[in-house]
Amino acid sequence: MKNIFILFGLVLFLGACNDYQTTDVRLPDGFTIHARIADTPQKTEKGLMFVEKLPKNEGMIFVFDKSDTHYFWMKNTWVDLDIIFLSEDKKITQMYEGVPRTYTYTPENEIPYVKGNGMYVLEAASGTITRQGLQSGDTIQFNL
Repeated sequence: MKNIFILFGLVLFLGACNDYQTTDVRLPDGFTIHARIADTPQKTEKGLMFVEKLPKNEGMIFVFDKSDTHYFWMKNTWVDLDIIFLSEDKKITQMYEGVPRTYTYTPENEIPYVKGNGMYVLEAASGTITRQGLQSGDTIQFNL
């Protein structure tokens, strides 16, 4: 009986780990990305790890308590990404195009990491920055 409770608890825990709210992120040209919201340390740590495919209109928005320098280590991120750092007023402060994918077997010294200043970070499918003509200072719109 004890094993059943442990198994049930594990299923509930794993289900809660995948419980993401979403928001629509509107880029300056009107293109909309349907983004999962990473607003807890656990969701931020997991990010888009182990995602096998990321459509052009999907992504993830990371929400931090304050503007600061944030680091993103791309271990087990199975898709190439564009990473966009945003200020408190949702203006682009820094962008990284085509951050390469990694896998569980990627050597630690080959795993890319990026850093930038902001309160929010948008991870989108690789090519979004160029395709949508994003530039530093552009304002991105979304509600949390």
